[in-house]
Amino acid sequence: MFIIDKMSRTPIYEQLISQFESCILSGDIGSDGQLPSVRYLSQCLNVNPNTLQRAYGEIERRGLCYTVPGNGRYLAKDALERLKAAAFKQTEELEVYIRELKERGVDYDTVVGIANKVYEINERTVEEK
Repeated sequence: MFIIDKMSRTPIYEQLISQFESCILSGDIGSDGQLPSVRYLSQCLNVNPNTLQRAYGEIERRGLCYTVPGNGRYLAKDALERLKAAAFKQTEELEVYIRELKERGVDYDTVVGIANKVYEINERTVEEK
């Protein structure tokens, strides 16, 4: 379910958050699905439990999961909608950046070329997994 790259410059807890979000977007974790326990993931991934606790804390802060004391953590019913809303907000931010690039003289072909490059790299990474 999760793959941790301990040599990556991205902190482990951020890798976990990103992978949790990917699982939500792909439907691997359904609404109200129980998330793996910190202890279980710590053993499976050979990661410090505090790191997992930090990732879970951030996921919960974002409203993507909730805790039932003594029973575990569960995916929030609206987690998928929250992630989609966050992505929409990012597209609005992207529009602002593109306007700034245009005002600074960066041409259309350069901006499109960057977008194509990012999507090509992402597609290659997904195919490698």
